[in-house]
Amino acid sequence: MKQQIRLLGIDDSPFRFTDKYGMVIGVVMRGGEYLECVLRRNIVIDGTDATFICKDMIKNTRHKKQLRAVLLDGIALGGFNVVDIDELYNDTNLPVLTITRDKPDFDKIKLALKKNFKDWKKRWTIISRGELYEVKTSDNPIYVKCVGINFEEAKEIIKLSTIRGVIPEPIRVAHLIASGITRGESYGKA
Repeated sequence: MKQQIRLLGIDDSPFRFTDKYGMVIGVVMRGGEYLECVLRRNIVIDGTDATFICKDMIKNTRHKKQLRAVLLDGIALGGFNVVDIDELYNDTNLPVLTITRDKPDFDKIKLALKKNFKDWKKRWTIISRGELYEVKTSDNPIYVKCVGINFEEAKEIIKLSTIRGVIPEPIRVAHLIASGITRGESYGKA
């Protein structure tokens, strides 16, 4: 795999549950070293437009033809606005990886969905689909789901795009930009 593989990292901005909309930032990078583009979209908090927003971001960037994978900070943006990573892969033909620092508590997630959403079964089906892999790092492990790529290739992409810490640089930079724009100064871990 090329060192300078072009990746799109996507993360959402911090929000309050009283907000109607949140921001989603996409960052196109070559590996983890060179920032090429920043993309921005709005998303409905706890809505159902996350998959569409990600597809729109991909289809309308001038870097579309050079992209080799999409890295998401988790499977949901703007609360429980769930990204259907299978649909995203099928519609864009780009491998999709979700990456989280903490192992998801699926029982807690399912309970929250049941409590707050009429369409909880649909959201739960998307969230629970696919295998969750643990990737050991020099620090704590990270957790990954992948579509359109095998786990070994996913680990290689993570290794190529992670400079320091455990989170790939495209996601880390998207997080910094999203939180900086929203709060005036970035902070927190992606």
